[in-house]
Amino acid sequence: MYFIGVTTAKSSINRVFPLWAKALGLGECQLRGIDFKLHDEPARYREAVDFIKRDRQSLGALVTTHKMDLFEACREQFDEIEPLSAAMGEVSSIYKRDGRLLGRACDPWSVGLSLDAFLPDKHWQTTRTEALILGAGGSAIALAWHLGRPEHGANRPSRILVANRSRPRLDHLRELSRSWAHGIPLDCHEVPRADMADGLLKDLPPGSLVVNATGLGKDAPGSPLTDRAIFPKNGLVWEFNYRGDLLFLQHARNQEKIRRLLIEDGWIYFIHGWTRVISDVFAVDIPTRGPRFDELSLIARTNR
Repeated sequence: MYFIGVTTAKSSINRVFPLWAKALGLGECQLRGIDFKLHDEPARYREAVDFIKRDRQSLGALVTTHKMDLFEACREQFDEIEPLSAAMGEVSSIYKRDGRLLGRACDPWSVGLSLDAFLPDKHWQTTRTEALILGAGGSAIALAWHLGRPEHGANRPSRILVANRSRPRLDHLRELSRSWAHGIPLDCHEVPRADMADGLLKDLPPGSLVVNATGLGKDAPGSPLTDRAIFPKNGLVWEFNYRGDLLFLQHARNQEKIRRLLIEDGWIYFIHGWTRVISDVFAVDIPTRGPRFDELSLIARTNR
């Protein structure tokens, strides 16, 4: 199994995967990292996917950071892409069935499972607050989709804001969202400077959710906010990353008491994201809750 990312050697999965493989009875297997630059050349993505497709020893891959770029470059190389993956314009899970190469987006489900793990019960229904997502990559799009799902009924944000440093991905999100039929306002903001993102926090109602889905703090140093940003009182702060300099997370923790913040890092998201893709690649059932999931979580936590 391969791990397509930016700094794969630094991930905890390198310690966790062999232990999970043993617990799940996967037999003889290895995890190999493949590092690409941010927004790398399309030919490099195609070369990696072609190798996985043709090599009998290669069962599949988890894709992080490059989900949208890889989808755009390699879409025609897959024998089948899940409809939701096509709708999202991203691939996070690459796997094989009966000699055919398949791709799908796991983030819409793993991001939802991770959010539900820390979001207070009926939070949106009782507060009618908003969500600000910093970043417009695959994970950010998945979260925006999840937050507005009609199945949640009244338990949805009153408004979803997405902020990104450049316009193309915001345009992509606007185009995608036309088919979602959420009925929840989705506002996209181009914020080429961090202080412009700071300004969006000022108008958030107390109790709103602020998410760092940019990759800054892990794949690249820094934060999408300046150190002058003020989080909403009683707000929820979610850092998608769990490793790196994590400046966004540190900034939130500096305000945790005075602003009465509920703060979550990316660890549970890491577990759900990896277990969903391992389930695809090795065709093994991995529950999303219960004793088996708790066992895998404990293995990961003790080797974080």
